[in-house]
Amino acid sequence: MNDRIEIRGARENNLKNVTLNIPKYKLVVLTGPSGSGKSTLAMDTLQRECQRQYMESMGMTSESLAKPKVDAIIGLSPSISVGQHVTNRNPRSTVGTVTDIYTYLRVIYEKLGERACAHCGTRFVPSPSTESEVSSHDGDEEATSHAAVRCPHCHGEMERWTRRHFSYNTPDGACETCGGLGHTVSLDLDAVFDQEKSVLGGGVTIWFEMLANYHTSVLKAAAEHYGLPPFDNEQAIKAYSEAQRDLLYYGVESEAFIRHFPDVKPPKTVNGGKFEGVVTGIWRRYKEKGGESGEAALFREQLCEACHGAKLKKEIRDVTVGGSSISDIAGWALQDTVSWLDKLMDGLGPDDREQIESMLHDLTVRTKRIVNVGLGYLTLNRQSVTLSGGEAQRLRLASILGSGLTGVLYILDEPTAGLHPKDTAGLIQVLGQLRDLGNTVLVIEHDVEMMKAADHVIDMGPGAGSFGGSVVGEGTLEQLMNNEHSVTGAFLRESAAMKTPPTRRSGNGQWLSVRDAYERNLKHIDVSFPLGCLVAVTGVSGSGKSTLLFDLLAAGGSDDLKRSGCASITGFDVIGNIVTVDQSPLGRMSRSNVATYTDVFTAMRNLYAALPEAKQAGLTSKHFSFNTPGGRCENCQGLGLVPMDMFFLPGLEVRCPVCRGKRFKEEVLRVTYKGMSISDLLDLTVQESLQLLEGQAKMDASISLLNEVGLGYLHWGQSIVTLSGGEGQRIRLAKELSGKSKQHTLYLLDEPSTGLHPRDTKQLLLLLNKLVDAGNTVIVVEHNLDVIRECDWIVDIGPEGGHEGGEVVAEGTPEAVAKVDASHTGRYLREALR
Repeated sequence: MNDRIEIRGARENNLKNVTLNIPKYKLVVLTGPSGSGKSTLAMDTLQRECQRQYMESMGMTSESLAKPKVDAIIGLSPSISVGQHVTNRNPRSTVGTVTDIYTYLRVIYEKLGERACAHCGTRFVPSPSTESEVSSHDGDEEATSHAAVRCPHCHGEMERWTRRHFSYNTPDGACETCGGLGHTVSLDLDAVFDQEKSVLGGGVTIWFEMLANYHTSVLKAAAEHYGLPPFDNEQAIKAYSEAQRDLLYYGVESEAFIRHFPDVKPPKTVNGGKFEGVVTGIWRRYKEKGGESGEAALFREQLCEACHGAKLKKEIRDVTVGGSSISDIAGWALQDTVSWLDKLMDGLGPDDREQIESMLHDLTVRTKRIVNVGLGYLTLNRQSVTLSGGEAQRLRLASILGSGLTGVLYILDEPTAGLHPKDTAGLIQVLGQLRDLGNTVLVIEHDVEMMKAADHVIDMGPGAGSFGGSVVGEGTLEQLMNNEHSVTGAFLRESAAMKTPPTRRSGNGQWLSVRDAYERNLKHIDVSFPLGCLVAVTGVSGSGKSTLLFDLLAAGGSDDLKRSGCASITGFDVIGNIVTVDQSPLGRMSRSNVATYTDVFTAMRNLYAALPEAKQAGLTSKHFSFNTPGGRCENCQGLGLVPMDMFFLPGLEVRCPVCRGKRFKEEVLRVTYKGMSISDLLDLTVQESLQLLEGQAKMDASISLLNEVGLGYLHWGQSIVTLSGGEGQRIRLAKELSGKSKQHTLYLLDEPSTGLHPRDTKQLLLLLNKLVDAGNTVIVVEHNLDVIRECDWIVDIGPEGGHEGGEVVAEGTPEAVAKVDASHTGRYLREALR
């Protein structure tokens, strides 16, 4: 019994009384179609039961954190889930700080750093300090000594530089101009004010009509208080006096305005004319929201002119170890940092070796782990918030390996997301190491190579939503291929038997061409894309694919091409519209769900408000909204969940005890359509609602599109913050397609197959081909060979990631690229086409 986790009668969500044995201390892959119940089994059943048992062991009980719907789970180990959501959105958080690598580097520079004497300009190595601890995290710096030392050449006194000085999160080290951010932020005043218009005539672009009337009345009262000419509704902003402009821009309490009236006391109340100022208010909201206010788009970032993005003071940047400054290393790819560390270790003298050899060894091992999970192209100064879900997950995975924990159940959600086939082997090796430490590794995955490496594969299905929820096969991958009930096995059998190569389109004869692209790591390349085709941009992670597509092409032929990172882009004159669908989160508001994001919820509310029961009760469409007071449960404010403090662990959201997770008041829930309340409808999956909402013209198109892109398993009430990058991208695509355009549209997609079972990838390809056959152009960044081999044209970027990438390695049809030996993609594609 100790060698397996036994699940009996699991019925959570769509699971159909699943009874299953998961072998312990093995690498186990959980696969199956999207929405078949994989995450429900792994996260909502196994992981939640672990959390519940942990809470009980701490003496904490809660009816809301109920036991999952399962008869029993026997042999459950302590579990750690490694998901794809980036949680640290602090702009100061970087790859270097979250992995502690930068912390180690600061200690190395404290011990070994060579710097110039302030008096004579000679470089010297300070005597070793006695401090050896390594401890810090984002922005939380340790206190260290500030003792003075004497220059050994001119004997002048100078301050000893400690690890604090090598941190951009402390005043000791941070560049004084940008505060250690590496960039400065300015407000685009031209985007805020239209100088040709009056205040009430739209001169302040951020004020809508009602707000403009209110603010203008306060502004006029302020002007009257100071004896200024009244703000004429017909007078353009450009005609205002300097005092009027300072009042409008900066408000009555700003130094800019006070200098005009130093002896006049400001008004006491807002209604009496205490005007904050448009610019002052925008900056206040921007700072209060940590740069994420609704007006964030009005701000522009520029590289700091003092430190040029290095974040540190000049005298700190001048300190070197092994010939390089700490700022140099922060800008290197991690694979290059490993080479520097190896050379540093080889060159250590006896005294230095005694000081830092152990720490240097630990740092090298830590860095190599990250390289081994396919992230060697990342730099230490890369902001955490810019990492994809797959990158963030693999970073955490690399750090877990160093913990040395055993007997743990690790649950990972598609760790191969965003990985080129070349890098998957390294990730599989890392998961094998985690298993060999004495842990159970359960991976939700669609990648065939991961399944081949697994000790055990569990196949869920046969379909999604109510059509899934059963175990349709288990064993090795070879056993699944011989199992007539296995969905994954059936697909692999069909794939192996497929011999007819797809027909390649030649396009409409026109091309979209980028000339001399040099943004980031692109090496002044020329690239052309045939219009009227399905095109794949391929290459290893970090090779420059996304830079080419989303930093250059997505700009849509901007006039400011020099700033856009290339000399010219031609061909946009025949393109009527550009639709960019990337992997960025849809939002961070848990109130936004699948129904509200796709605009289907408006039609749902109108449907219920039109029912006789609703009219009789005096309920309008507003009462059927969980986002506004009226019909929603006020205890949870319509979310169905309330937060629960877990003390020193991350907080949990548990079911609202008042509405029992239903979101609405009883009188709203009594109104039903075909026997279902608005809450019941939100609990349905898109696919399950097809029959219920059949004939509802305002919803039919959206429901059909969501099913076509393989998202029929999503629940209407599911928060968009829970969606993976791939799910978010496909729901965006469905929303875009719901408003069809007659113009030639260029679709730029970032790995649309992420999170899709191979069977569902076929459905996605049908949709993408429909778009192209309708006269559009679709360009996708992809690693999935099933998608790449179906494309008409490929542009392969590489050959490696980071500074070793950025070149066009191969371009042409899949057959042509497969013949290029220098192309990593070509080598794998050769096998896929065989």
